[in-house]
Amino acid sequence: MQPYRNGAYIAFGWLCVALGAVGAVLPLLPTTVFLLIAAWAFAKGSPRLHGWLMGHPALGPYICDWQDYGRIPRRAKALAIVMIGISAAWLTFGMELELWVLAAALTTLACVVMFILTRPSDAIPRSKRAKETARL
Repeated sequence: MQPYRNGAYIAFGWLCVALGAVGAVLPLLPTTVFLLIAAWAFAKGSPRLHGWLMGHPALGPYICDWQDYGRIPRRAKALAIVMIGISAAWLTFGMELELWVLAAALTTLACVVMFILTRPSDAIPRSKRAKETARL
């Protein structure tokens, strides 16, 4: 049963890597979320693939910044907030929702924006990242 489960984790991890890569160029899909899920799936299914993803020069920094520092890059923050604003406008003006449903949705979106804005976004110096990686 273990090989099937590992295979499922690996397949799911690759699906998330693909979605994360697409999300890097399309504003409709989040990159970091899918890469974090892929890192989790690979950690469960294949330590080798987990190591590859964490060390990948293009994809690894997104995961490491979030796992190590809770950091969201400024570009990702701006894009997320714009998309949330568009969603809020669509909910408010483009749909006919009951007032309590609209209030609940807008409150949830406001909480998400507050969470995003309270995460650090300053870049971590490579020298500091290298020192911390060396300690592990």
